[in-house]
Amino acid sequence: MSAKRETLSIVVPAFNESGNIGRMAQALRQIMERENICAAVYFVDDGSSDDTWEQIERAAGAWDMVRGVRFSRNFGKEAAIFAGLETAAGACVAVMDCDMQHPPETLVEMYRLWENGFEVIEGVKEDRGRESIFYKGMTALFYKLMSAAVKMDMSRTSDFKLLDRRAVDALISLPERSTFFRALSGWVGFKTASVGFRVQERAEGESKWTTMGLVRYAVSSILSFTTKPLHLVTGMGVLFLLLALIQGIECIVTYATHRAVEGFTTVILIELIIGSIVMLSLGIIGSYIAKIYEEVKGRHRYVVSTTLGIPARREQGDDAV
Repeated sequence: MSAKRETLSIVVPAFNESGNIGRMAQALRQIMERENICAAVYFVDDGSSDDTWEQIERAAGAWDMVRGVRFSRNFGKEAAIFAGLETAAGACVAVMDCDMQHPPETLVEMYRLWENGFEVIEGVKEDRGRESIFYKGMTALFYKLMSAAVKMDMSRTSDFKLLDRRAVDALISLPERSTFFRALSGWVGFKTASVGFRVQERAEGESKWTTMGLVRYAVSSILSFTTKPLHLVTGMGVLFLLLALIQGIECIVTYATHRAVEGFTTVILIELIIGSIVMLSLGIIGSYIAKIYEEVKGRHRYVVSTTLGIPARREQGDDAV
């Protein structure tokens, strides 16, 4: 297989996944060779603190279709995905997790759909696997908000996708620094199909996502992909303007009928509510200003420390992108 040009590039972001690198590389090699698919695996080490990079080097020694990109520090999963997309050389590119919760066998079905002319093949979760009630609740809330914000059903989406080269080029040509790959892959359009899969148990280790990490990821994703929260601020302003008009009419009527004005507690409560809404609105606006600030600075998404097995023609240029 190594003598042929790769057709399928498989991007695998990895953060402290040393125990899963070899297992993932072996599983992909067996499946790709069995199905006669010329594929290369691009592991992107997102600043791991364990021996993930050493395991990538070991996997590359065992299979010459393993490539590696190592960040100078942790830049996040979105940066790792785009580093893989920008480095991959295949006619189509798949993205999947390193913990093997995305079943490698499903890649074959995705690839066959690509051969039949589809350009974006989405992995759709049929079963989320074992999750805590709290985690499921938070996930459901996040996807409900995202679905309303981006006007797409995000409830079963994942980062498990296969994209044609045209779709990949469209994504990496976007100038924005803050990205949400899960939604952007649908935003670019092209001929789309979906493949259902059941989320598998992690092969080894535990999820690197904490509750606060998920919250930050959710907020960042929403802010980077939609302006709906800003419209929400406008909506709240209109709502409280109507309430103020109603309250004003009530006060005028009370004054005109010479009745004593009561409701000191109500006035304080209304002031507290309005003050909270104002502070919340300022927070939302401030978050968007912060995103604008980040984009205007134009800093690179990531900085590459080391590469492994990347053809020289794709190593040219800056290591920071």
